[in-house]
Amino acid sequence: MATLNFGMRFLYLAAIAVILGPIWPTQAQTAAAGQTTTPAAPAPLATPPVTGPLQMAPPTIFHAGPFGEIAVDGTFSGAGFAQANPNAGDASTRATISNGQVYLQKTSGWLQFYVQGGVYSLPVLGTPVLSTSDTISQLYGPVPVGYLKITPSKNFSILIGALPTLIGAEYTFTFENMNIERGLLWNQENAINRGVQLNDTFGHFSASVSWNDGFYSNRFTWLTGSLAYTFNTANVLTFAGGGNLGHTAFRDAATPVQNDGRIYDIIYAYTKGPWIVQPYFQYTDIPTDRGIGIAAGASTRSGALLASYNFQHHSSLAARAEYISSTKSAGSYTVNLLFGPGSGGWSFTVTPTFQDGGFFIRGEFSLVRATGFTPGDAFGPLGLNRSQPRGALEAGLIF
Repeated sequence: MATLNFGMRFLYLAAIAVILGPIWPTQAQTAAAGQTTTPAAPAPLATPPVTGPLQMAPPTIFHAGPFGEIAVDGTFSGAGFAQANPNAGDASTRATISNGQVYLQKTSGWLQFYVQGGVYSLPVLGTPVLSTSDTISQLYGPVPVGYLKITPSKNFSILIGALPTLIGAEYTFTFENMNIERGLLWNQENAINRGVQLNDTFGHFSASVSWNDGFYSNRFTWLTGSLAYTFNTANVLTFAGGGNLGHTAFRDAATPVQNDGRIYDIIYAYTKGPWIVQPYFQYTDIPTDRGIGIAAGASTRSGALLASYNFQHHSSLAARAEYISSTKSAGSYTVNLLFGPGSGGWSFTVTPTFQDGGFFIRGEFSLVRATGFTPGDAFGPLGLNRSQPRGALEAGLIF
């Protein structure tokens, strides 16, 4: 309960920071009288966000009459996977369209919007690789992200619609991340939620708070928030958290049992020169709630280190290491959050990347190993194998 109280206090503070942000004193940014400026060269937009090492291309801008200037860009890529010890219903090899998406957005004026539509797949370590069609039908549909953005002032905005989560250090789609596949920690987090979000920046701080449906449940009982402090251009520290303030018995592929819990992250990001280094720590808790079928709750504690180094000649190398463990109650009905009640696991992933202009290609090797697993809940057709190595290759165009 102490953890929940602390986390909820943080979210309330984040909400206050966002609301008060528009009147917070900021540094003057006006130009001297008579000073002329040179128009900046076209540059990639901030949305969709991309950690690196992949880089988005400058968008195509067209004039849409009374709607003003509209920006369009997109990603098209395919991926193939080969793995040992596939789970029942999975296969040793898979091929998918990892991205076939277009991003349409208006980034000027007080009323803006963002729409992301198309096809995609979301490969994750330790889980079966779904086909593109199954991913869309079981998860977020052909328009996974889309929202209106109201900007009453330069530093303050309100988003309404289907939003990227505020939780975690990895984004949802393959092109946004250092690695092709998302990791074990990401699989405890929500990815897309529907609701309203307030954002503000004040001095070195940036804050967001959101009321939403958590793990895409269509039950609006979640409160999430993030508070980031930017020390300088190279160093940022973020605390993010959220939780379900109600009770939600609904379950499907996009709404697992984690929807009834709470989650907290501490994320540090170092970005300078050729380096991106991002360690983070995560805690999740699913409380006992027999009324919605959780006979005995459980929690997870985990940490990850993500890093990328850009070489010359358009090449880079990214790596990720993770460890996660879950708790188990004395009873035999503890909720399963990993590879059985009380289980844990670790993973290692390495991803070399080559990008030249809009074209990119990258390979990947990953290894997941389950610890303390329950027979039947690990890898292989019978769930008895401890480890799963997997290779992947992704190639495509960013335009």
